[in-house]
Amino acid sequence: MIRQGDTGDWIGTFEGHKGAVWGATLNREATRAATGAADFSAKIWDAEKGEELQTFAHKHIVKSVDFNRSGTHLLTGSNEKLLRIFDLNKPDAEPLQFSGHTSNIRATVFSFDGKRIFSASDDKTVRMWDASNGTELKNLSFPSIPNSLALSADGNTIVLTYGQFIAFYSAETLEKTKEFEAPAPVNSASLHPCEKFFVAGGEDFKMYKFDFQTGEEIESFKGHFGPVHCVEFSPDGELYASGSEDGTLRLWQTTVGKTYGLWKCVIPDDSNSNNVQNSTPEVKVET
Repeated sequence: MIRQGDTGDWIGTFEGHKGAVWGATLNREATRAATGAADFSAKIWDAEKGEELQTFAHKHIVKSVDFNRSGTHLLTGSNEKLLRIFDLNKPDAEPLQFSGHTSNIRATVFSFDGKRIFSASDDKTVRMWDASNGTELKNLSFPSIPNSLALSADGNTIVLTYGQFIAFYSAETLEKTKEFEAPAPVNSASLHPCEKFFVAGGEDFKMYKFDFQTGEEIESFKGHFGPVHCVEFSPDGELYASGSEDGTLRLWQTTVGKTYGLWKCVIPDDSNSNNVQNSTPEVKVET
């Protein structure tokens, strides 16, 4: 399903998968979409017309999909314990295949320059690979399964979550730069484009905003009625989205009360104490 980013308005639905969809992404221009599903396939879609363009068969559930920045290649991670890179200009060619993980792959992303890829697996490791030949460059082990893996807006930082921790690593060297503990187990986190703060959500149904320098909790919001499984800032940083087990997607304002999308701001007038600023932080979208 594709929706308007600032309002949540429904645009259209891609129909074609015959199993649960585990991963979805857009290319930079939002002209193409990619999805991975439990029907053992990854699909490429025309994001403007909703038409299915290509299908890439796998031998198990596809959990993660990602375009490189130029949109010419598709990266997939699956329960086959394999990573694959498909050349979208040569869809019939055999994909480049990466092996090394010993359990299901949860998340995978391209580096900004497309020369490296990163993957997180149920084998409690995060790995960095050479995208040109499949060589494993680095392997990090964790005490619990890494639930999510994302790239910062400038491409310099990898954002990881595991257990109650949110960790930040250099995308160049995969060296840890920061790590903070959350009040509850975390399933997903996202770093704001300005890198002054980040948001996270997890098992206690709450959304948290933290200071990126100190890890101090800035604010938290209750709204979901189930664990939060994914969170991400919009490219302009004005809002962030959260998806939950409660069957809803929620849009939250980064700056509460700012005029943006569906949110309207009424500036208090000193001469009229009855004027009140609207501080509603979220819009709910049923899924």
